[in-house]
Amino acid sequence: MAWAESSKGSIQRGNTLPNGDIYVGNFDGLVPHGLGKYMWMDGALYDGEWDKSKMTGRGLLQWPSGASYEGDFRGGFIDGEGTFKGVDGLVYKGSWRMNKKHGMGTMVYSNSDIYEGFWNEGLPDGFGKYTWADGNIYIGSWKSGKMNGRGVMQWVNGDILDCNWLNDLAHGKGYCKYASGACYIGTWDRGLKDGHGIFYQPGSKIPCNLEVSDCVTSHDSTSASNSSNEKITIGLLFLLQKLCKNWRLRRFIRRPRRISNGTTPVFDDNSGNHLSQDISSKSFSADESLQDSEVDKDLVYEREYVQGVLIMEQPAKNEDSRMLDSGITQENIWQKQTRGPMETIYKGHRSYYLMLNLQLGIRYTVGKITPVPLREVRSNDFGPRARIKMYFPCEGSQYTPPHSSVNFFWKDYCPMVFRNLREMFHIDAADYMMSLCGDDSLKELSSPGKSGSIFYLSQDERFVIKTLRKTELKILLKMLPKYYNHVKAYDNTLITKFFGVHRITLKAGRKVRFVVMGNMFCTELRIHRKYDLKGSTQGRSTKKQNINENTTLKDLDLSYVFHVDKPWREALFRQIAVDCMFLESQSIIDYSMLLGIHFRAPNHLKSITSYQTGLESSGISAETDYAVALRHEEKISPKGFVLVAAHDPGPAVRGSHIRGSMVRAAEGGYEEVDLVLPGTGRFRVQLGVNMPARARKVHEGVNVEQENVEYDVVLYLGIIDILQEYNMSKRVEHAVKSLKFDPLSISAVDPDLYSRRFVSFLEKVFPERDGTVIQ
Repeated sequence: MAWAESSKGSIQRGNTLPNGDIYVGNFDGLVPHGLGKYMWMDGALYDGEWDKSKMTGRGLLQWPSGASYEGDFRGGFIDGEGTFKGVDGLVYKGSWRMNKKHGMGTMVYSNSDIYEGFWNEGLPDGFGKYTWADGNIYIGSWKSGKMNGRGVMQWVNGDILDCNWLNDLAHGKGYCKYASGACYIGTWDRGLKDGHGIFYQPGSKIPCNLEVSDCVTSHDSTSASNSSNEKITIGLLFLLQKLCKNWRLRRFIRRPRRISNGTTPVFDDNSGNHLSQDISSKSFSADESLQDSEVDKDLVYEREYVQGVLIMEQPAKNEDSRMLDSGITQENIWQKQTRGPMETIYKGHRSYYLMLNLQLGIRYTVGKITPVPLREVRSNDFGPRARIKMYFPCEGSQYTPPHSSVNFFWKDYCPMVFRNLREMFHIDAADYMMSLCGDDSLKELSSPGKSGSIFYLSQDERFVIKTLRKTELKILLKMLPKYYNHVKAYDNTLITKFFGVHRITLKAGRKVRFVVMGNMFCTELRIHRKYDLKGSTQGRSTKKQNINENTTLKDLDLSYVFHVDKPWREALFRQIAVDCMFLESQSIIDYSMLLGIHFRAPNHLKSITSYQTGLESSGISAETDYAVALRHEEKISPKGFVLVAAHDPGPAVRGSHIRGSMVRAAEGGYEEVDLVLPGTGRFRVQLGVNMPARARKVHEGVNVEQENVEYDVVLYLGIIDILQEYNMSKRVEHAVKSLKFDPLSISAVDPDLYSRRFVSFLEKVFPERDGTVIQ
C-alpha cells in the first residue's frame, strides 16, 4: 500500500479492498473523500470526486462494455447534468436524477434518430421534438415514452398532421395537409380515420389557412444553428410549449391516423423501452384568418369512415353562402362545424361556481355516509325528510372547509339509499369522489335537453349529472322505494342507474336540483350513431340541417334493424318487459330507449384502405377510382369480431357500473362469452353493454329491407327519461293533439298503451330471423 499526505491534509493512498475492488485516491479517515479512482472487479472504473464514501461531484464512469458517463454525481447516483455514451453509438446529453434521465435532455440514438425535450424517470415525458433518421419530425407532448397529447407530425414528403395523440397513435379531431395541396379535416380513432370529415382536393379553398405553426419551423432552424448552446435550446422548447398550449385547437381533440406513405421507424431507449410511431399529422392554427370566398363544391367532399374504411363520400353541401347572407361570419361557420358536444368548465364559465358547490357537497356527504356501517335500508331512509343539510360559508365552519366559491346551502336526499345503490353496482366511494370531485373539472354538454335540463359529465365519463325540475325530483323521491327494490331484484335492469340526488340553494333563494346517473356510453369504443327511441312517430324525426356526428337521432331517423344472438334477444326482451311493467306501475310515460351503435368496418373493405390513403395523398377523390380500388381487394373473412369463452385466459374490459350475470351465446355453444374486437381489445358482454349484433340497412322506417349488406356492430342500450308521470297536463296534451294527429302516434298516451307500443316498436328494431348464430 502506498500513501502520501496531500496539500489539504487528507491522505492519498491506493488500496486493494477485501472484495477485490481497487481504490486509489484521497481518504477522510477510512472512507474515500476528495478525488479518487475506483475500479470494480468486473472492470468498471470511476474517476472523479467523492464525499464521505459516495460518488459526489464531477466524475467519469466507464463500464466494461465500453459505455461511459461523464458529468455530475450525487450520493452515489448519476444525478445532475452529464453525457452518456453507449457502445452502439447512442448518446444522451442532459439532466439526470437517481441514475435516470430526468429533465431536459437530448438523445441521439444508434440509428441516428434524435429526441430533444423533457424526460421523466428515464422516458420522454413532457414537451419534445423527435427527428427520425429519414427526416420525419414530431414536435409535441409525450407521456411515459409515447406520443400523448397535442403534437404536430411532419413527414419528409411534406405531409403534415396536427392533432391529439394517444399511445403513439393519432387520436381525435385534427387537420391533415398533404404535400399535393389536398386536405382532410376529420376524426381518427387509434390511428384510423373514424367518423365524419371533409376532404378538400388540390385547388379547393379551405375554411382557414392550414400552415404549420411558426413555432415548429422556427424551433427546427434555430436548434440546428445553436445546437451547442443548451440554454437556448431549453428556452426555445419552453417557448414552443407555451405557444402550442395557446393553439386554440381544444375542440379538435378526439382521435387520428397515419396518412403518409413515409417510413414508420421504431426507436429503442437504452433501458430497453420501445417507442414506436405509426401515425401522421397535420397542422392548423385557428388563430389564422379565414378565407371569405365560397368553396367549390365539386372539389370538396363530405366523408364518413369506419376504422379507416371509407363508407360514404358525397359532394359537400354548399350552405356557407346562404349563412353568410344571413349575417353569420365565416369564422362562426367554422366554429359551428368543429365544435364538440361538450366543453370543460373553466374558471369564468357560467357553471364554474355551481360545479365547485356540487363537488364540495358531494365530497362532504359521501365522506360523511361512507364510515357508517353498511346495512339494509329502512322505510325512514326514503322520502324528502331523509336528508343531510349543511351550510357552506366561504370562510369555512366547524363542519365545512373554506372554499373559493360562493356561500350556499346543500341538501343531500336519501343518502343511505343511494350509498347502497352505489355499493350494489360496485362503485367504490373513493373512486366516486375522485371521478366527480377530483382535480379535473366537469364537462358541460353544449346542447341541453329538450326539457331545459343541463347535463354535465365527469372527466372520466363514468357519470352524468343532470339538473332536475322540482316536479321531477318529487317523482323520483316518490318512486325511489319501488325503484330500489326493482334494481335490487333485477341485476340486468336496463333502467337508468341513479347514484345520488342533491340540491344547492344560492343567494336570493335560487335552487338547483341535480341527479347523478351512470353514463351508458362510458366505453373506449367510439359511438358512431345515437338514437332516442320512444315508439311514437309524431315529431320523432330530426331536421337534416341539424344533424352532425354528435346528434342524437330519433325514431323516424333510424335506418337499420339489428340481429342479435337468439338467447340474447330473448333475455333482452324479457328484461324490457319487466322494466316496462315497473314503469307502468308508477304511471311513467315519455321514457325512451337510448341506443348507441359502434360500427365495425366490413373486413372485406379493409384491404383497400391503404389504396384509399394513397389516393388522398395524391389529392384524388376516393369516388373517382373506387372501381380500381376494388380490384385490389383481397379475399378475407367478413367477420368483424370474435366471441370467446369468458373463462378463457385474458383480461376483459367490463362496462362501467354494471352488474348481473353474463348472457349466454348460441355462437359460443351457449356459454358465457367475451367479445374480442381485432386490433381493439376484449370486452365483457352483458345485457345492454358490449352486445355484438349485425346491422342491416333498411329503407324508411324499420320494415323494408334495402340490401343484403350487413355490418358488424357493438350495441349499448338503456331506458332513460323515467321521471314523467301521466298526470293531468299529459292527459290534456293527449286530448288536444288527438284532434290533429293520430292518437296512437303521439307520445302522451296512457302508460299501458305507451308500454305496449314501446315494446312493439323495439321488436321491429330487433327482429327475429332464421338461425340462432350471428353470421
